[in-house]
Amino acid sequence: MERRTIRIAMNGVTGRMGYRQHLVRSLLALREQGGLDLGDGTVLWPEPVLMGRREAALRAIADRHGLEHVSTDLTAVLADPEVEVYFDAQVTAARETAVRQAIAAGKHVYCEKPTALTFESSMELARLAAAAGVKHGVVQDKLFLPGLLKLRRLIEGGFFGEVLSVRGEFGYWVFEGDWQPAQRPSWNYREQDGGGIVADMFPHWEYLLHELFGRIRTVQALTRTHIGRRWDEDGKPYEATADDAAYGIFELEGGAVAQINSSWAVRVHRDELVEFQVDGTHGSAVAGLRGCRIQHRASTPKPVWNPDLAHTEPFRAQWQEVPDNSPADNAFKAQWELFLRHVVRDEPWRWDLLAGARGVQLARLGLRSSAEGRRLPVPEVVL
Repeated sequence: MERRTIRIAMNGVTGRMGYRQHLVRSLLALREQGGLDLGDGTVLWPEPVLMGRREAALRAIADRHGLEHVSTDLTAVLADPEVEVYFDAQVTAARETAVRQAIAAGKHVYCEKPTALTFESSMELARLAAAAGVKHGVVQDKLFLPGLLKLRRLIEGGFFGEVLSVRGEFGYWVFEGDWQPAQRPSWNYREQDGGGIVADMFPHWEYLLHELFGRIRTVQALTRTHIGRRWDEDGKPYEATADDAAYGIFELEGGAVAQINSSWAVRVHRDELVEFQVDGTHGSAVAGLRGCRIQHRASTPKPVWNPDLAHTEPFRAQWQEVPDNSPADNAFKAQWELFLRHVVRDEPWRWDLLAGARGVQLARLGLRSSAEGRRLPVPEVVL
């Protein structure tokens, strides 16, 4: 087979997501399997250029994985004609400027979400990319998780009949950072740095609901900063200015209602860190990151409300596990493969900067809904 190298500038690989999911579990995993087989006698070989602000940290990562190219100079990297793709996993506040620069340099762009701090800026990125004729994409990883793939299979097979409602629970307790280290970076809890659970998670809920159940027509949200004082990476206390919990209701095209709670101040009493219950006229399902359980209307029990007697029905045991009929790869890697095929072979792709702008729009409207105390329409997004 012929090997075709594609050089990818990866900005933000010293961060948790950039390093673990995008570098190690995606591009390096592709290299470990011998490259990406394009099916035409060509194997695509990703060659990362590690980027960030701390050269010593970049060098350490490069040495650990036998990589050659590191840089702290974005302008120089984008001027390199051998670099075809720019990827961005920086903090949100730094993303827009870098993506603009990459588009202006004629690079294909793939980036984490949210794509920008404001809806207007996210739309401008989509317009710039379209005008420049570059290919562009936004990470929408949860669509490729095993549990959500099973849920999609149920939807496409007509299992639910008419979908009535979607109820989602996401979150876990993020330690404050004083007596136990926090599991998330401190900027997540500072509004001035682009933090907040709405900015982080509402873009996820947008693409999940949009793709699986239909476009979101209205949003009503209530946000809270439940933990007002936290400790940063250096052990210094700081005031949390961003929301760490959000309670949202979304009206979907077709009439279904979605209700999703998101919180970094909740203790987990469920099987997975995120779960979605979908109820339809013909059946229901509960899907998480990996598992999915169903209950068809023909096998639905008939509970009777009687608070005077203890329940003896094993409610959880009355659900059936959806089988793993086909193995699912790492979700980030799966989307990387599709994006690289899109870049090299122009294969179909729909998770672009316009889709990213929809997520930013929902986040901004969610915050506005909470501030104003009312339900807001979600206009359709078009270039």
